[in-house]
Amino acid sequence: MRSLYTIRMAVGVIGNGASLLLYAVPILTFWRVIKKKSTEEFSCVPYIVALMNCLLYTWYGLPIVSKGWENFPVVTINGLGILLEFSFISIYLCFASSQEKKKVGLRLVGVITIFCCVGMISAFVLKTHHLRKLFVGCIGLVASIAMYASPLVAMKRVIKTKSVEFMPFYLSFFSFSASSLWLAYGLLSHDLFLASPNLVGSPLGMLQLVLYCIYRNKEHEQEEVKMEKGGVVIETLPNWDLEKNNNEHQIPLQNTS
Repeated sequence: MRSLYTIRMAVGVIGNGASLLLYAVPILTFWRVIKKKSTEEFSCVPYIVALMNCLLYTWYGLPIVSKGWENFPVVTINGLGILLEFSFISIYLCFASSQEKKKVGLRLVGVITIFCCVGMISAFVLKTHHLRKLFVGCIGLVASIAMYASPLVAMKRVIKTKSVEFMPFYLSFFSFSASSLWLAYGLLSHDLFLASPNLVGSPLGMLQLVLYCIYRNKEHEQEEVKMEKGGVVIETLPNWDLEKNNNEHQIPLQNTS
């Protein structure tokens, strides 16, 4: 029994590391937003959904809902996730248009309102840990599935454009790794509310990696074709013209086709 607890905690710690890397991936995106002082075509919805997920699962892991600190690794990573997601949303609000700011503000107020309602009901209405876990877990399950389903938009774009530009490898890799580790943690904990969302997240992460492998090669092929079309074409002059051209045996001609 002790060894099972040790394995579960070890998986939780490794899962924390993978999730941290997953949460940190958007730092590059928001660094670009800061440099360009524009949100361009980036959407803030995935970060708001991720914030909702982190808020609910931090609450789920606290002793008010769970028994003692049995889910301490869940609290630590999701607590850090809250700080990161709030930071990303704040940066987005700084550089978004006034119309986008209103949309993001309303969604943010909605998320905080829902979380406060969940927190008050679970803390003051429901009297047992079992009922609290059931209530918070069900709502967290919906938020998690929404968070893991958001890459479907990027996957559709990859298939349509045959380009992996908007689906970075590391984002897909860390998504698959984190989902798989938390799936194992949930199963070892006999906690379906921790395992179930990752039954969706892990296959989606694997599918992203498969798409990346398929369309990465196609993208390279397209780049090579573009280089051939837009590159320099070498034309060799006939032998009789060598002397007339001061022994310059090759003349580069720009291909305009």
